[in-house]
Amino acid sequence: MAASRGKLLEFMMLVGQLKRVPRTGWVLRGVQNVESVADHMYRMAIMAFLLDGEGDLNRDKCIKMALVHDMAESIVGDIAPADGISKEEKHRREKEAMVHLSGLVGGEVGKELYSLWEEYEQESTAEAKAVKDLDKFDMVLQAFEYETLQKRPGQLQDFFNSTRGKFHYPLVKSWMEELNRLRDNDDTDNPLTRIVNPSTKRDPSATSSDVQEENSST
Repeated sequence: MAASRGKLLEFMMLVGQLKRVPRTGWVLRGVQNVESVADHMYRMAIMAFLLDGEGDLNRDKCIKMALVHDMAESIVGDIAPADGISKEEKHRREKEAMVHLSGLVGGEVGKELYSLWEEYEQESTAEAKAVKDLDKFDMVLQAFEYETLQKRPGQLQDFFNSTRGKFHYPLVKSWMEELNRLRDNDDTDNPLTRIVNPSTKRDPSATSSDVQEENSST
C-alpha cells in the first residue's frame, strides 16, 4: 500500500536531517567545517555513476545503494567506535531506523529501500562490496581534501592506514593509486589547489565574448 502524503513528507524531512548530521570521525579529529552525512552520500552516488563497465556490476543498483547506505543515520546519528557502542547494538539501532523509514514510504519502494540497506550491511552481493569500496575511498579522498584545505599535511594518516589493502575493485584501486601519488607529491600537481584558488577561477561576470577573446589569446 502506498504511503500517505503526510508520511512521505515526514520521510523527506527525516532524510533532510542528513544535511545536518556531521561525520563524527572528522569532528573527533578536530577538523573544521566538517562534511555532513548527506555530503558523503551524494559524492558516493556520483562515484557509483562512474562504475560503468566495471565487470558485471549493476551500476544503477550501486547508485541507489550509495544513496541509502547511511540513511538510518538521519535518526540514530553517525555512530563512531569512540562512542563505545558495540557493532551489534549499532546494527540494531540502524535496523530499527530503517524499518521506520521504509515503513513511512511503504509499498514496493519502501521494501526496496530496506532491502538495499540490508544488502549493503551484509555485503552479500558484488554491488554491496563495490559500494563498500566507494565508502572507504570517499573517506580517504575527503581526508586528503581536509589535509590540503586546512594545511595539515599527513595529519589524517590513520584514515589512510585503516583502508590500506582493503579495496577490491580495479577501478577504485586505480583511483587510490592516483590519490596516493598526489598525496606524495607537492601540491603543485594537486587539482584541489586549482579548484579552490580564486586566482585560477574564471570571473562569473565575464561575458562569453570575454572568454572567447581570452581563449584566442592563449
